[in-house]
Amino acid sequence: MEHWELAARESIRDLVARYNASGDSGRFQELLALFTPEATLEVPGATHRGKDEIRRMLEDAASRTGSTSEAPAAFIRHFTATHQIDVDSEDSAQGRCYYAVLTDRGLDHWGRYVDTYRLDGDGRWRFASRIVTVDSAVPGGWGASSSAGGQT
Repeated sequence: MEHWELAARESIRDLVARYNASGDSGRFQELLALFTPEATLEVPGATHRGKDEIRRMLEDAASRTGSTSEAPAAFIRHFTATHQIDVDSEDSAQGRCYYAVLTDRGLDHWGRYVDTYRLDGDGRWRFASRIVTVDSAVPGGWGASSSAGGQT
């Protein structure tokens, strides 16, 4: 394996970790910087194209889980596992991993991310697309009530 591929794989792992940490803490500007300008984020029931649509989806999800919701979660934590990365070229890669979401009430929902990554002109790997599937959710949890409207 060549050095550039090792660097790509580590940068992509960091990208996925930053997505989780930024989203969980409500740092949406930082999260949006992880996407290419024309990126798509597909969640159950909707596809969001470009950073403006992705931002609106994130803000809507936050309003259903944070202090403005009827039953706010004290915290949300996304965990990823079994991250597989296929490096197609020096500026393109694909990936997939499982995720699980915990709140102060315990396990909430879980599923899969399927990603396309691109190396931007500034030398940073970003999401060109992310497809989110929800495999299941705890009855009465945030994921069960909002999976059709998009989150994660």
